[in-house]
Amino acid sequence: MPNVTIRDVARRAGVGLATVSRVINGSPLVSEETRRRVLQVIEELEFVPNPAARRLSTGKTLTVAVIAPFFTRPAFIERLRGIQNTLLESEYDLDVYNVETVKRRDECFHEIPRRERADGVIILSLSPRDEDIPLLARAETPIVLVDANHPSLSQLNRVITDDVQGGFKATQYLLKLGHRRIGFIGDWLESPFNFTSSRDRFQGYRQALDLAGVAYRPEYFGQGEHGRYPAQLLAEQMLALPERPTAIFAASDTQAIGVMQAARNAGIQVPQDLSVIGYDDIEIAELLGLTTIRQMLYESGQRGVELLLESLAGFHREPVCEVLPTELIERNTTAPPGS
Repeated sequence: MPNVTIRDVARRAGVGLATVSRVINGSPLVSEETRRRVLQVIEELEFVPNPAARRLSTGKTLTVAVIAPFFTRPAFIERLRGIQNTLLESEYDLDVYNVETVKRRDECFHEIPRRERADGVIILSLSPRDEDIPLLARAETPIVLVDANHPSLSQLNRVITDDVQGGFKATQYLLKLGHRRIGFIGDWLESPFNFTSSRDRFQGYRQALDLAGVAYRPEYFGQGEHGRYPAQLLAEQMLALPERPTAIFAASDTQAIGVMQAARNAGIQVPQDLSVIGYDDIEIAELLGLTTIRQMLYESGQRGVELLLESLAGFHREPVCEVLPTELIERNTTAPPGS
C-alpha cells in the first residue's frame, strides 16, 4: 500500500498517534494486547517508519559509531563484519570512522562520543592512552571497547582477547614439538596508535621460552610494519643466519604468509625444515593449511554490539570486561624439527 502514514496505522488499529509512536519506539508504556494489535496493522499495511521522523520523535540519532583503524587488515574487517551483522537486527544504523593517522584518531576520540553524533560508540582495536582516559570517562554516550583496553577504564564495557596467553600457547606448542630455536615476527612493539596485540603476543612468547628454560635470542626477533611483504623481509634475514630458527611464530596470519614465502624463496621446506605458526585464523589460513591461533574475531564484534545495545536500552549493570578464548588450530605448517 503506497504512502501509508502513521495516521493510517493509528486509524486502522483504533489507537492514538502517540500509542503507535510508543510501539514503534519500544516504549514499555503500552499494554501487550495493544502492542500486538498495532504491530499486526503495521505488518498488514506494510508501514515503514520514516527514519528522520523517528529521530525527531525519539531525540536520538539512531546511529552507532565505530572508530576503527586500517580497513584493509583482515582481522579488523572480520570484527567489523560481526558488528555490522549484529546491528542489522536492531533499529540503529552504522557509521564507521576510519583511522589511519594519529591526528585522525585524536579527532575521533574528541568528536564522535557526543549525543548529536551518535547514540553509542564502539572503539575497535585502538587502546586508549593515559591522556585519553579523562576524555572517554566523561563521554556523553555509552562506549564499548573491542580488542582494546586500559586498566583505568573499568567503567566501560570491554571485549578483549588474552593475547599474552595466545602467544604463550603458540610458543608452547612449538616447544612441545621439540623446537628450541624459535623465532618471532610481529608489528612494531611500540606504536603511536598504541596497538597492543603484537606486544602481548611477544610477551607470551617470552614467557613460554622462560618457563621451558630456553634462552631468548635477540637475533630471532623481528619487528616491522604490518603486512606480508615486511614480514617476508624480516624472515629472510632470520633464515639467512648461520644458525637459523627451526620454527617461527608470526603475530598474524598475514605475517605468517610472508614467512612462508621467504622460506620458499630460500628453498626451505615447510614444515620439514621450518615450522610456521600464525595468529587470527583468517579465511586464507585454512586454504593454505596454516597452523594458527584462532581468536574470536566475528564474535568479538558481535558481543561488543550486544553490550552497547543493552546500555542503549537502559539495562544498567556493572560494566564487564569479557575475555574471549583462543584456540590452537593444527594444520600442515608445523612438525617436529628435522621431520
